[in-house]
Amino acid sequence: MYDFNYEMRCLIFVCLFMFKLNTDKANISIGARGEKAAVSYLKKIGYAVLATNFCNETGRRLGEIDIIAKDGTEIVFIEVKTRVERFGKSNLPEENINKAKLYKLNKAASFYISKNKLFDAQYRFDAITIMANLKENSATLHHLKNIFI
Repeated sequence: MYDFNYEMRCLIFVCLFMFKLNTDKANISIGARGEKAAVSYLKKIGYAVLATNFCNETGRRLGEIDIIAKDGTEIVFIEVKTRVERFGKSNLPEENINKAKLYKLNKAASFYISKNKLFDAQYRFDAITIMANLKENSATLHHLKNIFI
């Protein structure tokens, strides 16, 4: 379980969250640890997690949605990006959410809505980005709401 005893700061559309990164299991990738941390964070702030790593398993591959959650009555499709801080040279995780990724996310979300007959449901797309500091065994989480504006 992650240590969420740090103060949470919320800005208009961005939540910044500090937590301990679980590095006990060396066989789990940094991306998988980031997704696990994102799920824990979402549950802590009251979201109901509906699915993780959702994709079309039959037919044409449409891409994957890291987390599908519910915030009140709204369905939220969430892309999670985790990066490791490197001394002097660190790309922000947000930089990897590009036009092609948003296109795939939209296609996979359309499939999910169709498959579950949620045509009248309200939905949005969020991103959770995590910058991990492995030396200090900690990370910073940003929750970016409504990334399709």
